[in-house]
Amino acid sequence: MSTLYEPLTFLRGPTMKNRFMLAPLTNSQSHENGKLSEEEFHWLTMRAEGGFGLTMTCAAHVQAVGKGFPGQLGIFSDDHLPGLTRLADKINSEDSVSIVQLHHAGMRSPESVIGTHPVSASADEQTGARALSGDEVKTLISDFIAAAVRAEAAGFHGVELHGAHGYVICQFLSEETNHREDEYGGCAENRWRLLFEIIDGIRLQCGADFMLGVRLSPERFGMRLPEVVEMAQRLCTQGHIDFLDMSLWDVFKEPEEAAFKGRSLMSHFTELERGQTRLGVAGKIRNPDEAEAVLAAGVDWIMLGRAAILHHDFPERYRHQSDFVPTQLPVSRAYLASEGLSDRFIDYMSGWPGFVAQAESEQPTP
Repeated sequence: MSTLYEPLTFLRGPTMKNRFMLAPLTNSQSHENGKLSEEEFHWLTMRAEGGFGLTMTCAAHVQAVGKGFPGQLGIFSDDHLPGLTRLADKINSEDSVSIVQLHHAGMRSPESVIGTHPVSASADEQTGARALSGDEVKTLISDFIAAAVRAEAAGFHGVELHGAHGYVICQFLSEETNHREDEYGGCAENRWRLLFEIIDGIRLQCGADFMLGVRLSPERFGMRLPEVVEMAQRLCTQGHIDFLDMSLWDVFKEPEEAAFKGRSLMSHFTELERGQTRLGVAGKIRNPDEAEAVLAAGVDWIMLGRAAILHHDFPERYRHQSDFVPTQLPVSRAYLASEGLSDRFIDYMSGWPGFVAQAESEQPTP
């Protein structure tokens, strides 16, 4: 049997039954107050039922002002606990590790969505974001920690900190967006401080077996590869996180920075001294052959996004069909509905070029 089906242990938390993780996918399916909707519950639990060893929620915002898109799942209030508890119970019952991704969009929170100016590490003229005060930075850290405590109370096995893709943690990490002159700005050590203080706080306030992961992305949003590699190395060797999730845009690409071309971007992270920290990657892993190739390259697990949208049971299909070939794009709205996507999620996916057929005749219904 493929090594994708070998169990994976972590320093903390339960063992994953296989090496398939569900990517945290934006879907706009929850209620505007952040409460879990029936549509979001159905979408996520279908993937747990379909054999994913770990099921991660979409990005769940830790402050109301950090909401990044309409219909986003929230975890900033105890009002969210009933829905989150129901979700964790169901994922856990399917022998899938349950993880909430903790998120704050920062300057990428649209004013039309949050009803006020967004906030960030520093002021940003293009988005109209204002800089967080020193006290507000401390509150932001506390709210990430409180969200993790809330996730644990709901019964989730752990959380992932979304430090990628130009959202608020990334806005602190990046020299391009962080121009602060206090202890959270300037040198790399200071720009990383927010992330490491959140990690320390979660470790202090959550249980000894509560899982913690971090998502990072090299390149884009001012994230330079050498600095991201150095930060990733520290995260791994510090021993405070259980998994590192590298969002690489495309797992097979070379770095964009000319000085580092000639080898894959992924290889800069597979060669890290990881200790007991498990490494996974995401980015255009679309079929079993690509999944096998990525695992063979030295990662511990793979994360599926679009492939999981197309097949809620991708792990089980490949397990039982050695010649399994995923459905080709574009697909019809009816097909996506059969895979557990609501109309709102399908509308969102219609903005992805070539994903949703513009006419039902372009793709047969299931």
